[in-house]
Amino acid sequence: MIQQPTNTAGGATSLPAPPSAGSVTLTINGVQRHMQLAPWTTLLDALREYADLTGTKKGCDHGQCGSCTVLVNGKRINSCLTLAVMQEGNEITTIEGLGQPESLSPLQQAFIDHDAFQCGYCTPGQICSAQGLLNEGRAHTEDEIRELMSGNICRCGAYVGILAAVKEVVDKQSEIVK
Repeated sequence: MIQQPTNTAGGATSLPAPPSAGSVTLTINGVQRHMQLAPWTTLLDALREYADLTGTKKGCDHGQCGSCTVLVNGKRINSCLTLAVMQEGNEITTIEGLGQPESLSPLQQAFIDHDAFQCGYCTPGQICSAQGLLNEGRAHTEDEIRELMSGNICRCGAYVGILAAVKEVVDKQSEIVK
């Protein structure tokens, strides 16, 4: 049996007030943003609710689907699994920071060219994950791409197009390196 804390007078002890919102400065897509956030605010919620960058999607909120994938210092992370305050001093890149409608990133263009989306919900996370994969330089074959992209789930099953899009950009990047 769990016993409730009591004070010496026999009544229940009041719990301390939760921490209040504090000032957090995040560098998102090259722009410093100052926000007042509660310490438990995830990076995902900071991006969507406080920075109005809604490209990053909230799927499972448990790090299992990859729809919230963003880049932090060029590496892919699940933004639902990290606190915003932990990312101060880091460079955060969202889908909005990879390209613009008039100047798409190579991955964004390849996703269009290969029809690598259906409903589009997972697409921002897929593209950010693929950019992280390119930054890592570890994927060269289709099997390696499949393995390294396996943390990003597409409920519509657009995997054939996703693989083709990522493979095209990986191959082009490999040609440039040669």
